[in-house]
Amino acid sequence: MPYNPINFDHLLGTPGFSDTLLKNHFTLYQGYVTNTNKLLELMTSMVKENKANTPEFAELKRRFGWEFNGMRLHELYFGNMTKTAKTLDENSNFSKQMNSQFGSYDAWEKAFKAVGVMRGIGWVIAYFDPQEKRIINAWINEHDVGHLVSCIPLLIMDVFEHAFMLDYGLKRADYIEAFFKQIDWDIINKRLGK
Repeated sequence: MPYNPINFDHLLGTPGFSDTLLKNHFTLYQGYVTNTNKLLELMTSMVKENKANTPEFAELKRRFGWEFNGMRLHELYFGNMTKTAKTLDENSNFSKQMNSQFGSYDAWEKAFKAVGVMRGIGWVIAYFDPQEKRIINAWINEHDVGHLVSCIPLLIMDVFEHAFMLDYGLKRADYIEAFFKQIDWDIINKRLGK
């Protein structure tokens, strides 16, 4: 059964994000869904044809993580955005976790944004490590490399150039400020699962 792209058109009109930028980004995301489906179909066919022990199959299998994670990371990214600005409830589980672990929400936010302005392309993800009950702000260079095993992605921020350059040029920090104004904190708390 093929994966179907999620329609994120409800985000059109989001303050700080032009519709052109969002539509381009949605098209990029849909490409990951298409390529995920193509790779699954091709690999299934190769297995049926007894070609699973070929270098071609191995390369497709390696590529699959890039396409699949590109699909899922974009779904999580768009999924933690809202057109209507929300503030974080100081009594929420996420806020309590930030206060406990970082001393304050502001300290956590500063640390997360610092990761976001690092040179390079990729993702910034606030993971929850359920084993140690802690938040880890991580830099992920590539879709398929560097994820923290068994950790739950809570907040995902795309810092590839396509996420901001059309609207912000090289001013990544300005994009990050706009992004933070459009975070759906209810979703983040749901992901935290408390």
